[in-house]
Amino acid sequence: MNKFLVYVIALGAFLVGAAELVVSGVVSAIAGDLGVSLALAGQLVTAFSLSFAIGTPFLIALTSRWTRKKVLAGAIAVYIIGSLVAVASFNYETLIVSRIILGASAGVYTVVAISSAAKLVSPNRIGAAIGTIAFGFSAAMALGVPLGVAIADWWGWRAIFLVLGALSLVILFILLRLLPQIEGDAQASFRSQLTVLRNPAISSGLLISLMACVSNAVLLTYIAPFLTDILHMNNVALGGIMLMLGVFGALGSRIGGYGADKWGAGQMIVGSLVLTALTLAFVPVFTMAPIVVLVLLALWMSSVFMTAPALNMYFIQQSPRSSNFVLSINLSIIHLGISLGAGAGGAAVNAIDTVLYHPWFASGAALLGLAAAALSLSLRRKRSSRPVAQ
Repeated sequence: MNKFLVYVIALGAFLVGAAELVVSGVVSAIAGDLGVSLALAGQLVTAFSLSFAIGTPFLIALTSRWTRKKVLAGAIAVYIIGSLVAVASFNYETLIVSRIILGASAGVYTVVAISSAAKLVSPNRIGAAIGTIAFGFSAAMALGVPLGVAIADWWGWRAIFLVLGALSLVILFILLRLLPQIEGDAQASFRSQLTVLRNPAISSGLLISLMACVSNAVLLTYIAPFLTDILHMNNVALGGIMLMLGVFGALGSRIGGYGADKWGAGQMIVGSLVLTALTLAFVPVFTMAPIVVLVLLALWMSSVFMTAPALNMYFIQQSPRSSNFVLSINLSIIHLGISLGAGAGGAAVNAIDTVLYHPWFASGAALLGLAAAALSLSLRRKRSSRPVAQ
C-alpha cells in the first residue's frame, strides 16, 4: 500500500510540475488570445516561479505542525482552485492570479511530497522513494510540455488546466481515503526554524544546490538555440531531442534515488556532479560530431536529475526534525539558482554572441558545486565526530 501511495504522490508531482512548465509551450497562443505581447505572456512563468520560491518557506513554516495528509490534501485542493481560475481567465490579470495560486500550492506540495514519501518507506528505501517523486517532476519535463501543446491544439490552452484540475481531483480523493496520518515537523516558530541553517553541513549543502542549479540553467535555458544554431538541428529533430533528454532525465532521477540508498547520499551527489562537469566540458570539443554531442547531453541530463534525490535525502538526514522547512528553503535556493543561471547565460550571449561555450560555463559552475559538496561532507564528518556533551 505504501509503495502505491508513493506512486500516487509522484503522479501529483507530475501534475504540479506540468503546471510550471506547460505555459512555455503555449505562450504564443496565450499571448494572442489575451491580446498581450509575447514578453508579457512570458512573465506568467516568472509569476509562478516567484510565488513558488518566496511563498513556500513561509507556508511550510505555518503548516509545520499539521499532519502531512492535511497539508498534501490542502495543497492539491488549492492547486485545483488555481487551475479553475486559469480556465476562467479571460484577461491577463486573472491568469497572473492563477499562476500565483498554482505556484504557491505547487511549492508546498513539492516539499511535503518529498518528506512524506521518505516517511512512508523503510530507511533503506528513502532514496528510492525520493527518486520516484523526482521521477514525477522529470516526467513532467519530458511529457508535460508536448502533452500540453497537443491538448491546446485540440481544445485550446484553457483545456490544459481543466485536465490538470480534473486529474488532481482524483489524486485528492485517493490521498484523503488512503494516506495515513504522518506527523509534521517538530513544533517551532518560523524564527526558530531558521536556526537549522546554523548547521554548517546544511548551509554548505544549500550552496551545492545553488551552484548545481546555476550550472543546469546556464545551458538548459539555451538548449534549443544550442541544438539549432550549433548542431544545426531542424525543428522536427529539436522536438525529438528534447523528448529524449526528458526521458534520460527521468531515468537519472531513478538512478539517483537508488544510488543514494546503495552508496549514500554524499557519494551520489559527488558522483553526479563529476559526471555533469565532465560531460559538459567535452560538448564544445565535439560539435563537429553531433551524435557524440547528443550522447554527452543525454548523460548530462541524467546527471542533472541524479543530483536532486540525493540532495533531498542528504537534507532529510541532516535535519530529520525540520526536514520540511529545510526542503522548502532548498526549493527557494533552486529557483534562485535557475534565475542566476539563466541570467548568466543571457549575459554570455550578449557578450560573445554565441551559445557555443555555454557548456563550459555550466561545467565551471558544476565544479564550484563539487567544491561545495566536498566542504559540506567534510563539515558533516567533523560535526558527527564531535563527542556528545555529558
